[in-house]
Amino acid sequence: MQHPQAPAAPTTRTSEIATAAPVSSAHVRSADGTRIAYDRIGRGAPVILVDAALCRRGIGPSRALAERLASRFTVVTYDRRGRGESGDTPPHAVEREVDDIAALLREVGGSACLWGTSSGAVLALEAASRLGGIRKLALYEAPCVVDDDGPATTVQWNRIDEAIAAHRRGAAVACFLRGVGVPRVFVALLRLSPMWSKLEAMAHTLPYDAALVRDVQRGRALPAERWRSVTVPALVMAGGKSPEWMQRGNRALSAALPNARYHTLEGQSHVLKPKVHAPALVEFLSG
Repeated sequence: MQHPQAPAAPTTRTSEIATAAPVSSAHVRSADGTRIAYDRIGRGAPVILVDAALCRRGIGPSRALAERLASRFTVVTYDRRGRGESGDTPPHAVEREVDDIAALLREVGGSACLWGTSSGAVLALEAASRLGGIRKLALYEAPCVVDDDGPATTVQWNRIDEAIAAHRRGAAVACFLRGVGVPRVFVALLRLSPMWSKLEAMAHTLPYDAALVRDVQRGRALPAERWRSVTVPALVMAGGKSPEWMQRGNRALSAALPNARYHTLEGQSHVLKPKVHAPALVEFLSG
């Protein structure tokens, strides 16, 4: 669940980028035949938004962010495979999720900017390293752990795997939420809300996120050689209120990419606020 040296402060006013543009919904077929549902909103150069764990078009920050970008760009949001209205084809592989983005790229004409948050930032990075047609890459708080001060994420993912294998979706969701810092009391209250069943419906995709992030959460240097081909302009962002390990990890990620710059969103955390995030994104994608 969305709970990712700094450029000059953005000059675009938030009120200038909010929009009430109409949304069109459709689907594409990925390389393995999986149906991928997506929405398109706005006008201008295409931008594809890649969601984090336990998020989809109707849950998480992407829809609100798309609305704030739509006066400048054609924005595509989609349900990652296994979520919402998208299908799924076992076994899961990161390559198949990259294929999903490739299908969306073809749908918008073969060229687009790509944005991702949290585990979705890692997926966007993997797509940029394997696909042509990515013009720019924007990443918010990829959950990189490059030293021993980060959370015990390996144990967390192992517990989630065990819960999913035992068909204990609620336990998997609770384990993930507590692992990313959601207080136990809030998790307990969330269990009583209508949102809980929607999160449980996506619980089986948590191992998909684990497949993306395990290699960047080992408390050591990032595998920069894997992303050497990502030469497009990249913007790596983290919130100024996020833990130090998150900020260090994203600075390291920025340093590992051939053509990247790092930007701190002051006062922000891992819970992405589209109203604050959009101006920095508009400035980068428009430049």
